[in-house]
Amino acid sequence: MSRIGLKIIEIPEGVEIKNDNNKITVKGPKGELTRQLHEDMTITIENNTVTVARPSDHKEHRALHGTTRSLINNMVEGVHKGFEKALEIQGVGYRAQKQGKKVVVNAGYSHPVEIDEEDGIEIEVPSNTRIVVKGIDKELVGAISANIRAIRPPEPYKGKGIRYEDEYVRRKEGKTAK
Repeated sequence: MSRIGLKIIEIPEGVEIKNDNNKITVKGPKGELTRQLHEDMTITIENNTVTVARPSDHKEHRALHGTTRSLINNMVEGVHKGFEKALEIQGVGYRAQKQGKKVVVNAGYSHPVEIDEEDGIEIEVPSNTRIVVKGIDKELVGAISANIRAIRPPEPYKGKGIRYEDEYVRRKEGKTAK
């Protein structure tokens, strides 16, 4: 039984949802998102609430039930509040800086790595060791953050690299001399 799928989504004030044959369009103060969802799910919009129902208890429908509800909830939350992920850079000489629409990251390579901002995504560099990715699409914010982290993932011996702000890097002990 899907517990997440059974939860009702409350529509905040200022957010508008339209359902056209399971093509959901959500408009809010931060922007607009559109997504085509699975045709088997029944999406009902009434009295500032959204409910998702499944046609049967087949395994596929049970899996889609919670996923569909989460996707709609993330769209509503994104256009209302927005999402952000913060990354921090650790290591001597590792830094980031913003140049126009690009973020330039120096992470120990012979060349600086450039990251372009995509549509609907804003990348801020409040300090040279911190990067903040903001946007209304949770999936896109996570993907761009993962791409930035992949430039130089944190290594377990010295902890150098790019990591999420709340990420814990388990440290290993180095070799010992006899």
